[in-house]
Amino acid sequence: MQRQGHSYELLPTSSERAGDSSAGDESGHTILLAKLWHACKDRPAAEVSYYSIVWIALSSVGRKIRRFSFISLFFLALLALIILTPLLNPSYLHRPAHYVGGNPFNEKVFIAANIVDADLIRGAWGQAVIGLIDELGAENTYLSIYENDSGPETREALAELRQKVKCRSTIISEHLPRENIPKVELPSGEKRIKRIEYLATVRNRALQPLDTIGKFTAFDKILFLNDVVFSPVDAANLLFSTNIDSEGRAQYSAACAVDFINPFKFYDTFATRDVNGHSMGVPFFPWFTPGQSRNDVLSGKDAIPVQSCWGGMVAFDAMWFQPPKASWIPAGLDLQQSVDHVPQPPLRFRAEKEMFWESSECCLIHADIQAAAAVRTGTLKGIYVNPFIRVAYDESTQRWLETTRRFEKLYPPIHRLISKIAGLPRLNSRRLESPGQSVNHTVWIPAPHNRFEDVRDTAPPGGFCGIRALQVLKTKRKPGEKMWEVVPMPAQ
Repeated sequence: MQRQGHSYELLPTSSERAGDSSAGDESGHTILLAKLWHACKDRPAAEVSYYSIVWIALSSVGRKIRRFSFISLFFLALLALIILTPLLNPSYLHRPAHYVGGNPFNEKVFIAANIVDADLIRGAWGQAVIGLIDELGAENTYLSIYENDSGPETREALAELRQKVKCRSTIISEHLPRENIPKVELPSGEKRIKRIEYLATVRNRALQPLDTIGKFTAFDKILFLNDVVFSPVDAANLLFSTNIDSEGRAQYSAACAVDFINPFKFYDTFATRDVNGHSMGVPFFPWFTPGQSRNDVLSGKDAIPVQSCWGGMVAFDAMWFQPPKASWIPAGLDLQQSVDHVPQPPLRFRAEKEMFWESSECCLIHADIQAAAAVRTGTLKGIYVNPFIRVAYDESTQRWLETTRRFEKLYPPIHRLISKIAGLPRLNSRRLESPGQSVNHTVWIPAPHNRFEDVRDTAPPGGFCGIRALQVLKTKRKPGEKMWEVVPMPAQ
């Protein structure tokens, strides 16, 4: 019996002829087609149509399986990366071999601090300070704490700490008359104290003992502490292990820790500028926008070059805060102010005098160190951030820092993308100014003019520190409120 003619077309023999652009599917389709042809050649048309439907269905399922496999592999690879990175490639977890704490060369250290939290003084901070004195050696240490107007609880906590401290110390809790702090006149005519002027004054009070004991004791290092939770061994490593030379001595003009307000977020962005003077990226690892500072963080170095930093705990070469040795005083140099408006040792914290231009006192001190070093070649040893040394503003955050640093190598692509979207770093028209340079500045001219004007000016140190803003102390504040506010910017 003769087989009936079929009204269907032959199935395609290749993905190309079928118009399918997935060349990788061709061999699978061809094999399936051959099997289908052998099954259909002696079958009625109705059965052939059924086999065609099955072939199409199987082809579709095959493609879905392949797509599913790709997605599954992607997420499996991502999961493996998340699991293996903290195990095999953590960030700043394994300290260098020489990070062993102690004071190997018995260097003299002046510890300065401002703290107002009675619970911290009685708790983690006070315990860490006592432990740090043991690390450094009581005979090598001087502790200076200055606190003002924080109430009886803080005074009592400091009195208790004074009884436990084994080294020489000056611990002061007093009222600070604000009428002695310089004020600025706002556009409204009201006179207020700039926030940074106040903070600089308070920090300088903690350094005051240097004016007397500094005449008899030559300190090697100054360690400034914020109200942070820290490890005594970490503090010693910041002081003596950062950027060591061939003799094992730390080489820096300043070295900063990294401070965290929560387990992921870097806090002190206002005071920190990268090696090119740029402001920070978004405040999580690797913190900096593209450039040398970021590259060195990603390389795992312990001394990241910057223009300024603070990080809750900072070590300084003490030479900048003590009267200079006569052997390196340039002839005719005023120790407090050079002809180019450059401060000279002994340096102290300061604020910007200009209205509606703010810089952190913790940034300006680094700018002044660099400017002072410019009068004598070879005295600037570098300003660095040490990412191995981390502090926090509460004990819970501090406990998490050893864990969260394990995952940091996952963050750089995300950090770079978000920083770019956010427009970071911020533009600063004064970033590249050099001290003593003649520059054009847009400045606020107070009453009776009350307007911005372009003026010819001499650049002071620290142009890279500034932002266009004005922060002043509140005249009244409720419990729990911050002590300062931002004054709205007048139209330019």
